[in-house]
Amino acid sequence: HAAPNDLWQMDFKGTIAVGSGRCDPLTVLDDHSRYNLLLKATSDMRTDTVQAALTETFHRYGLPWRMNMDNGSPWGSPAGDSRGLSKLTVWLVRLGIQVTFSAPAHPQTNGKDERFHRSLKAEVLAGQHFHTCDHAQQAFDQWRAVYNHLRPHEAIGMAVPGSRYQASPRPFPSALPAIEYGPNDHVVMVKTLGAVSVLGRKLKVSNALAGYPIAARPREDEDGVYDLYFAQHRLTTIDLRRSE
Repeated sequence: HAAPNDLWQMDFKGTIAVGSGRCDPLTVLDDHSRYNLLLKATSDMRTDTVQAALTETFHRYGLPWRMNMDNGSPWGSPAGDSRGLSKLTVWLVRLGIQVTFSAPAHPQTNGKDERFHRSLKAEVLAGQHFHTCDHAQQAFDQWRAVYNHLRPHEAIGMAVPGSRYQASPRPFPSALPAIEYGPNDHVVMVKTLGAVSVLGRKLKVSNALAGYPIAARPREDEDGVYDLYFAQHRLTTIDLRRSE
């Protein structure tokens, strides 16, 4: 991507053993610069854990325009036509971040973060044993500083990622902005378990959208065709010219 913060890639590295427990390294990488924004030794992969880590990152670096992740938990939700909105990604959309998801079984869509994971494994994890997540975090912090500011990166002409990255001008808000739609939108509330009835059609969208308003927006160039949105995120298309 042409500029920093146009796209951030996010994923878990994969569980590593720490003492008698586990650690799940959470990583976020800027697509343009390869700058590592987050390398967190989390003790689980729950929504609240990821949201807390991202909140710290957004306070430090601002908001990206888009984030890409795979279809797994906690950001993916296989049920519903929304293709992936979960409690976590609903929160990201409400922040004004476009969310996209890698195609199933295509990890190369998040290839830059995957490549970062290979470097992390080879240069930090291989042959090491950590007693706790805090112990792992100490090693992560030391290596992250080298990776971002000292280690030349072949994919960016042997520059260091820190020389190509700058923080986003979009600050993390003190409160989530209101969800607003246009005057021509058909707005309905999503019911329990993601059920919704709009324009005479009964649909199932993500369970995470229960209690939220969504909108059917008519296409200007196609009569009878509507795009279904949650905030700025397009969920699916409704074509009234076709029978259900």
